[in-house]
Amino acid sequence: MADPTLKDLQDSIEELQAYRSRLRDDVIAMGKKLKLPQKRIDATVAEHAELQRLGEVLEQLQQQCEILSKA
Repeated sequence: MADPTLKDLQDSIEELQAYRSRLRDDVIAMGKKLKLPQKRIDATVAEHAELQRLGEVLEQLQQQCEILSKA
């Protein structure tokens, strides 16, 4: 497989950010629907495994973008 281009990385970052935002909104909406206290909703969002993993992946992609843009 060929190395990703800067455009490929930027597109992936945008798509993952949009997905992360939708997922976060869904988690918050579900918490509100269940009438959980706001602190519990915030804790659930902070501890959500998939949201954490998305943050890690986005950070890696952004680092790769920085490296490619300097090259």
